[in-house]
Amino acid sequence: MTKVAWRLARIILGFILLGMGVVGLLLPIVPQVPFFIAGLLLLAREYHWARRLLDWAKRKWHAVRHSAARAGE
Repeated sequence: MTKVAWRLARIILGFILLGMGVVGLLLPIVPQVPFFIAGLLLLAREYHWARRLLDWAKRKWHAVRHSAARAGE
């Protein structure tokens, strides 16, 4: 496959995963967070907004981990 085809496949799969995350918000059976993260990981290579959102999620995750570690002391 060419670079353009790989790029297009990555973008399409990223948006499909984000869509599955939205479905996960509506259906309690489907986990939403893994789909959102996977979709953002794919889209972050192509879109600045996805990279910013992924960085925000990483900062929140580190803050939660830090708070949990302090609460366990």
